Amino acid sequence: MRWEAVIGLETHVQLATRSKLFCGCTTAFGSPPNTQTCPVCLGLPGALPVLNRAAFELAVRAALALGAEIPSETRFDRKHYFYPDLPKGYQISQLDRPFSRGGGVTLDDGSTIRLRRVHLEEDAGKLVHAAERSAVDLNRAGVPLIEVVTEPELRSAAQAHAYLTALKAILRAVGVSGCDMEKGELRCDVNVSLRPAGADALGVKAEIKNLNSFRYAVRAIEAEIRRQAALLDGGGRVAQETLLYDVERDATAPMRSKEEAHDYRYFPEPDLRPVSVDAAWVERVRASLPELPRARRDRFVREFGLAAYDAGVLVADGGLADFFEAVPFADKKVVANWVTNDLLRLDDRSRVTPEALGELLGLLSAGTITGATAKRLLRETAETGRLDAAGMEAVSDLDAAAEAVVAEHARPAAEFRAGKEKALQFLIGQLMRRLKGRADPAAAAEALKRALTR
Repeated sequence: MRWEAVIGLETHVQLATRSKLFCGCTTAFGSPPNTQTCPVCLGLPGALPVLNRAAFELAVRAALALGAEIPSETRFDRKHYFYPDLPKGYQISQLDRPFSRGGGVTLDDGSTIRLRRVHLEEDAGKLVHAAERSAVDLNRAGVPLIEVVTEPELRSAAQAHAYLTALKAILRAVGVSGCDMEKGELRCDVNVSLRPAGADALGVKAEIKNLNSFRYAVRAIEAEIRRQAALLDGGGRVAQETLLYDVERDATAPMRSKEEAHDYRYFPEPDLRPVSVDAAWVERVRASLPELPRARRDRFVREFGLAAYDAGVLVADGGLADFFEAVPFADKKVVANWVTNDLLRLDDRSRVTPEALGELLGLLSAGTITGATAKRLLRETAETGRLDAAGMEAVSDLDAAAEAVVAEHARPAAEFRAGKEKALQFLIGQLMRRLKGRADPAAAAEALKRALTR
């Protein structure tokens, strides 16, 4: 039988605040274990939470960027479960009155993945597993998260990847989160079920937890589709359960039976009042949103004549798109080519400024330097933080000097023309001596080759 996959994603995104959601502890990454805690995030008796206004504003900012509606009132709920990394025995989250509803993410193919909700919650701690024991680090407990929940309308692992890529670009563009997956700032849970192709009813779903890279998310979805298809083809039934993805086996494995909402014994958080959301304030937040990635990509294609792929590479990283627009060089196609290729190849591009790249492209456009010299100068600028093109020989002067060297050294020139490559090295040395080292060796070699073919 032909099966159709039905996929829903729940993406947890850490908000870019300096302090936690309900206390003043720092959210800084990389501190020694259990050094960023207080009675509130440890759940000690008598400690009361206070909502972080900055976190709430970032959450609303994210929801608005995703096209969601913000109701006039929202509240928090307690979600109860027992796990070593949850010191209170419950998580402060949102159930039936989240701060936003609806919205969607439009993909490059024009399709839109609808959102069910975006809600605000606190993160749990982190378990560090060793061979014979597990340790608990509660630095992350209480860090503010938004959970972005899709409707179950994705149909493939590739579509899930496209959705996650678009979502990450939007959230980074509006400054909500760095979305650094290596730091755990973006993680996703995947719900997968199969149904006969063309059917309307949903199958039994399994949830794959804590996927911390897009590549693993794709592989986990593909593995789970294979598992469920094999199970159903063999006459078996899919159990509603929570799974983990085993990278080495490229397979999913049971973790526990899948919980329903009532298993968590939700009830309103008694220590936090409902939050009234002022409509005028929401509109001010909306007005502060920058141009979103899809609109920016379309503008780059329309205004600058960029290829859709190049424009997509630029807007996938908001900082890269800002850099591109700030380069003071008129031909934006040339700028895009250098930014998406040569600049991105650098191990560390933080020292290269838009002004430096603009000056470099100006020298290249004027014929003052060759492409090879420009690439070398870009690498040097990345290392030193300054562009030093002073003393570089102009291309026209380089060609004249190369012709003079060829004329003065007729024998090695003839040997090179006869196929002896080593003769070129002698000529390069003579040219560099003539120019007192003011030319790029690669550019000198190119100039000599031009002179030798005339």
